[in-house]
This record gives sequence, structure tokens and C-alpha cells, in this order.
Amino acid sequence: MRRRDCRTAHWRISSLRSRKAYARSTAPIGPLLAKELREIAAGRALWTMLLLVCPLVGYSFVQAVSLFSESSAAALQSPVLARSLSPLDAILVPAFGSFYVAVTLLFPFVAIRVLGQEKESGALRLLVQLPYRPSTLIAAKFCAVLAAWLMVSIPALSALAVWAILGGHLAAPETLNLLLGHLLYGVLVGAIGLLAAVVSDNSATAAIIALAVTIGSWVLDFTLAGRSGLSAWLAQMSLTQTLRPFEQGLLSAGLVVGITAVIGGLAALTIVWLPPGTPVRAKIVRSVSCVLVIAAGLGVATQIRASVDLSEDRRNSFSRTDERLLATLRLPLVIRVNLAAEDPRYIDLRRSVLAKFERIMPDVTVVLASERSNVVNPSDTYGQIEYAYGDRTDVSRSTSPREILPLLYALAGTQPPAPSVGEEYPGYPLVVSADAVLLWFFGGLPLLIVLVWRWIRRPPPDKGPLVHPGAKP
Repeated sequence: MRRRDCRTAHWRISSLRSRKAYARSTAPIGPLLAKELREIAAGRALWTMLLLVCPLVGYSFVQAVSLFSESSAAALQSPVLARSLSPLDAILVPAFGSFYVAVTLLFPFVAIRVLGQEKESGALRLLVQLPYRPSTLIAAKFCAVLAAWLMVSIPALSALAVWAILGGHLAAPETLNLLLGHLLYGVLVGAIGLLAAVVSDNSATAAIIALAVTIGSWVLDFTLAGRSGLSAWLAQMSLTQTLRPFEQGLLSAGLVVGITAVIGGLAALTIVWLPPGTPVRAKIVRSVSCVLVIAAGLGVATQIRASVDLSEDRRNSFSRTDERLLATLRLPLVIRVNLAAEDPRYIDLRRSVLAKFERIMPDVTVVLASERSNVVNPSDTYGQIEYAYGDRTDVSRSTSPREILPLLYALAGTQPPAPSVGEEYPGYPLVVSADAVLLWFFGGLPLLIVLVWRWIRRPPPDKGPLVHPGAKP
């Protein structure tokens, strides 16, 4: 009898578990997603941030247009000066730069509210008992965070629309690439906020943790900028570095893979720490495996060099004829640079030559030979750049591609290509005043946001007392 009772109890437990698993796999995600969207739209954090972003983006946009107009007044008489006027650098990056600051400092509070309020009120214990997997719950909250980012980006998107209305030029590839970079950055900051909320006891502690990560990345970037070796690798871990290629019109596959891997890893850590009843030791063990997966993803991302230059002025590329010829040079190219990492000449060489070589040629190695002290006490070889292609070498002190490309072609024994015709960037000078636009960012758009906020928070209509149809009056 006891064996039969044990088997019956075991069968009932297994049946109950299978029923729960089946219910979790078949439960519709629509009601859960609607709940998350309603809760984040009903909170004050989202609308407060949206109101703060309006004047911040508006002032930055108007100042950028003013400076662009001053430069355009002189460039209208000179085509050479006009080539340096790019709306990407002069309008889009400054306007979205203020939006980036707001996302870094304010968006973690919006993301924390998605999970922190449920944890403080105890509703999280009831939420995990619903017929949903923890991964489904976190996926719904990530969708709410994404929707919140789309809402807070309305002022920045309206700046693009205003610029187009004023007659400004927008190149679709570089504009969409910049939007993609800010989208990935916003989701990354949101993932940090969700993880901080799930590992903290209250929202205040979660906010401190999230801001420590975001602001700490600024400190890391400023402290280690211009250094080589391990310091340079650590500086690349800064959140600030994620946007710089997008701001230059460069779509890097390795960077996108790396950001996606970090976001996925943070989501996995959030899933691990979500269930309240799981022992802390088990959570820590699972977290270690998630961190290892993130590290592996970043390692794979560093090996991916594929990238696309989406900037209209092709600032990240040589001419098309030079690129076709450089892609055929298969021997290893070793470049030994006798410059300090903080030297402006190395920064110029890196931007105008070395980064382009690494994008185009199959086998390029750059060796930074000099240290910081050589700037104060330079040697005779300081400033020299040695190029070794196959068994041939040559030395130059120039940082201009006009002198370096012929040197490399001579080492490779090939003839330089004919100059490209029709690839010069025309520039888009525009003299216009955007002072009146401040009324939109300081008055019209905030008023519209307040009206929408009040409409969402309005109480449901009173339907009167419920009376049974058969009841007598």
C-alpha cells in the first residue's frame, strides 16, 4: 500500500508539474504585455523624463542650427568650405548628444520602475506565480522598456522633422544608422536598470547601482582615453564608446554583436535573479555562467571586423578605386608607429589611415611602439612610422593618406589607381534661423505631452449602479 501511495503521489506531482509547464507554454503573452505597457505609461517617471528632454533637445538643436548657419554664410561663396559642412556632424550629433545625456542620467529610473515597484509592494511574488515563464516575464518588461525609449525619443525625432521642414538635408543611411546606435544604447541602459532593480531591495538602491555603472563608464572613458595596452581595452568597455562609430556614420558588425551579447547577457542575469524563492547561492552560480557567456560574446565580437561606411561623405573610407586595389593586397602589412597614444599626430593617423586599412585589407597589424614619456623626451626615431609589407619596408613621418598610399603601393609593386572623379562630397550649407522653433520645444510639445498624460490617467467613466434586468424599478 505504501509503495502504491508513493507511486500515486509521485504521479500526481509529475502530472501537476507537466500541467504547469503546459500552462506556461500556452499562456497568451498579449494580456501580460498590455499590463506592462499600461503600468509604465501610468507612471510619472516616463512623463517627467519626457518633459525634461523637450527643452534639453530643443536648446541643443537651436544652437546647432545657429552655428551651422554662421558657417554656411561663408561656405556659400566657396565650394571648398562647403565640403566640410555635414548635417551629421553639425545638427544630428549635437541634437542627439543631449538626448544621450538624458538617457544616461534619467532613463535608468524609467526602467527601474518597470520592476522595482512590483518588488517593493510584494506584487512580484504573485507575478511569478502566473502561468508564465520567467523569460516571458522579462521579455514583456523589455518590450515595455523599448516602448518607453520610443516615447522619450519623440523630442529628438521631432528635431529631425523640424530640420527637414527648415530645408535641411538628411541622408537616410547615416541618419538611420545614428538612430540604430541610440536605440541599442537605450536598450542597454534599460537592461542595466532592470538588472539593478531585480538585485536590489528597493528602487533607491537600484538607482544608485544603475547610475554608478553609467556615470562610472564616463569616468573610465575619461581616465583611460589615449592609452594603450590593457588600459585601451578597458576604455573600450565604456558605454560612451558604443555610440562613437554610429556618430561617424560607421555600422560595425562587431560592435552590434557585442552590444547585443551584453544586452542578452544582462537579460539572462535578470531572469536568474527574478524568482524570489531561489537560493542566493544557486543564483550566484548561474550568474557566473551568464558572465562567462557575455565574455565569450564580447570575445567573438572583437574578432568581427566587417563594417559598412554609411556616411555620405565617406569619411571612414578611401576612394572606391583605392579600396578595390587595397583589397587585393593579401600579404601581411605591419605598421610600427613610434608615437605616443595621446599624441595628436597618432590620433589623426588612426582616424585617417590606420582604421581604414584595418577595414579594407585582410591582414593588418598596428604596433604602437612609443610610450607616454617619449612626448616629453622624444628620441630621434620618435614620429617615424614604419611600413612592412611582405619582405619590404619603408619609413615615413606623414599622417596624410596622400603620401602613405603611394608608399604602400610602391612596397606592393603595384601602380597607383587613377584618381576618382565625382566622389567629392558637395556639402549642404544652409542659412536659416531656428529661434522660433523654441516655442515648439518649450511650449507646444510639452503642452501636448501633458494633455496626453492627463488623458491616459483619466478615471474610467461611471456606468451607474448595476441593476438586474428583471428587477422592478
